[in-house]
Amino acid sequence: MYENYAFAEQSAVRERTILKNVYVWMAAGLFLTAVVARLFVQTSLFIPFVTNRFLFFGVFIAEIVLVVRLSSRIMSMSVAQAAGSFAVYSILNGITLSTIFVAYRIGTIYTAFFVTAGTFGVMSLWAVTTKKDLSGLGHFLMMGLIGLILASVVNLFLGSAPLDYIISYGGVALFTLLTAYDTQKIKAMSRQLSHSVDEATYTRISIMGALRLYLDFINMFLYILRILGRRN
Repeated sequence: MYENYAFAEQSAVRERTILKNVYVWMAAGLFLTAVVARLFVQTSLFIPFVTNRFLFFGVFIAEIVLVVRLSSRIMSMSVAQAAGSFAVYSILNGITLSTIFVAYRIGTIYTAFFVTAGTFGVMSLWAVTTKKDLSGLGHFLMMGLIGLILASVVNLFLGSAPLDYIISYGGVALFTLLTAYDTQKIKAMSRQLSHSVDEATYTRISIMGALRLYLDFINMFLYILRILGRRN
């Protein structure tokens, strides 16, 4: 009986450690993205980057390829490859996000960041502490994400301001819910695997979870920034 209690206690500690490690990796990725974005806009490469569509979309496509590869193959990568891929993705994302510093006022960017951080923190804390099972939301959230992408593509041609507002507020709502859903999914995965994996797998799981939450944070931030930017 004592051995069962000790095993359960060790698993709980390991679970909390994995969750903590996920947030550490996510914070590191966000910090790297922010630093690269702020520095890149001050370099001589920025103007060619924003004026050359082939270069801009080339970097954007490279991001998509990298995040798909990382999401699908991370468990078969070495720890160095997984960490390196996450770092490269964060850097590329920083390069593409550097454009916000010329599209929005710096005060608006800071406000959007703090609003996003607060919302993200509240939803993550709620997801970790609530007894409500959010796994049933997965199908609806995926449908919502597809709908959001399609609406965004359509509005590229329509240029409708009302539709842009709807997309922006819908994006905030969707990624707010995805933050809670992904946090709880990571928690469940941690609980299931934490006591049976080696250190390398433990790190890969942490990076995979960090990537999910990183994407939720970045997308939520961009939609909040669009809302605040239009208001200003």
